[in-house]
Amino acid sequence: MSQSCLRVLSTLLLVSAAIPALSQVVPAGGHGSSLPLRLGAGYSNYESDWNRGGDGGRLGGPSVWIDLDIPKLPHSLSGFQLEVQGRDLNYNRTGVDPTLRQYTFAGGVNYAWRYDPAFHPYVKFLTGVGNIDFHANDAYYGSGKTAGTFKDSRAFYAPAGGVEVRLHGRLWVRGDYEYQFWPDFLAHHALTPHGFTIGVFYDFSKFALSQYQP
Repeated sequence: MSQSCLRVLSTLLLVSAAIPALSQVVPAGGHGSSLPLRLGAGYSNYESDWNRGGDGGRLGGPSVWIDLDIPKLPHSLSGFQLEVQGRDLNYNRTGVDPTLRQYTFAGGVNYAWRYDPAFHPYVKFLTGVGNIDFHANDAYYGSGKTAGTFKDSRAFYAPAGGVEVRLHGRLWVRGDYEYQFWPDFLAHHALTPHGFTIGVFYDFSKFALSQYQP
């Protein structure tokens, strides 16, 4: 396993160990004590969909997210959340460009089906800003520069879906698949990175233990 993979896995272990300690800031009071959010971190591996100057291959890297409950919804709509997500795909390259990197910041709506105490399928729709670093052998991105590393960014949108599985108490594991659309990127074609994320999150919300019996 590469050193970057080991760093990511070590980070995930530290996050999963540290997040429960944060719950101590929530006053004791049984199931009624809560904050309306979930904090998570994971590892992503994506097909880059990059073929300028050669096969871009796959990229890996860390992903973090926050889900926030939408207040004052009726119980039948309580699965809706606002999500903010960041991802940095800068490791585990399989393509020919050693400078290729894709990093995104996005937000949107997530709906989780919460009618099982330990298994929640969900869908979401996010939009945000996607950034890419890459090497090019022509002057298209530079002023008289015939070769080098360039940067570009685009607004993008992404449908996604996955499942949440309870590990214990407020600690969950989440896996999802996301398909991004970066419109009008090069020669009026969309860039479509897509891939999987696996991670853990800690649920501070009032729903965390409402269906759970240890």
